[in-house]
Amino acid sequence: MQKPLVSIITPFKNTERFLAECLNSILQQTYTNWELLIVDDHSTDDSYNLVKTFAKKDSRIKLLKTNGNGIIDALKLGYKHSTGVFITRMDSDDIMLPNKLNVLAHNLVTYGKKHVAVGLVEYFNANGIGPGYKSYELWLNKLTKAGDNYSEIYKECVIPSPCWMLHREDLEACDAFNPDVYPEDYDLTFRFYKHNYKCIPCDDVIHKWRDYSTRTSRTHIHYAQNHFTRLKVKYFLNIDYDNSKTLVIWGAGTKGKLIASALIKHNIPFEWICDNPNKIGKDIYGKRLLNFNTLKTIKNSQSLIAVGNKQAQKDIRAYLTNLNLKVVKDYIFFC
Repeated sequence: MQKPLVSIITPFKNTERFLAECLNSILQQTYTNWELLIVDDHSTDDSYNLVKTFAKKDSRIKLLKTNGNGIIDALKLGYKHSTGVFITRMDSDDIMLPNKLNVLAHNLVTYGKKHVAVGLVEYFNANGIGPGYKSYELWLNKLTKAGDNYSEIYKECVIPSPCWMLHREDLEACDAFNPDVYPEDYDLTFRFYKHNYKCIPCDDVIHKWRDYSTRTSRTHIHYAQNHFTRLKVKYFLNIDYDNSKTLVIWGAGTKGKLIASALIKHNIPFEWICDNPNKIGKDIYGKRLLNFNTLKTIKNSQSLIAVGNKQAQKDIRAYLTNLNLKVVKDYIFFC
């Protein structure tokens, strides 16, 4: 019996030095019923010709050029030309481990529709991985092993952009790659969450995620912190906000201010608390900062925690638990 066709959609722009390794890792997949829609986003190096050489040798590789601009337009074009039952993404500077497509496709077949197949990732860098990326990798993989990715969706993107697979109908149902919203991977993850697609637990490292100084997510304005925060607030208000409760921001650092600014633009009332004695009593954006103990006097609250320090987060969680407050219903960590 023929296995389902997997469509792999891969935008690329000036990744000539990594493309051969990426393409060879796809060619070496143990799961062979795939098509690669690989889309050139105005490369100025020799990337296009390199891919063209691979495409001449394997008809499963379909090389396209976008007339648009950016990853989203490239994804839309690739998807338009795809015919697979299952859809996945791949980054042109990354590496698939040989069993990647097999693991993801097997899990989708096993669990059925309204599920997202995900896998463990491993960052790599010629100069070594910094502690921040290593911490993100460990955090992300811990969630994936349990299939509990959405539990911390408001902290960071909980599904790695090049390591998921979905039934075509499910991707269509949540509007595929149509929204022109960056960061596009985080936006898509929130749409999976909104549609209640369950993440399938996975214990296998199947994707090697390359980090380097000119990587798009490091350098492009679309992936700046303000874009992430606005996206989080948008989906929080759409999915988890309880307007019968008093909304509270905890923390007045950069992220707390970004959240406050976004809420003000949406005309959402809120209280603002912190535990920094230098900020308590001050006005920011016309809002008075209150002592965190004020939370005890608010009988029906929903707090957005904008404090990034790990130890402080533990202390805050313990404080909230002592007040018999529940995650999501009563508080959400936003960083």
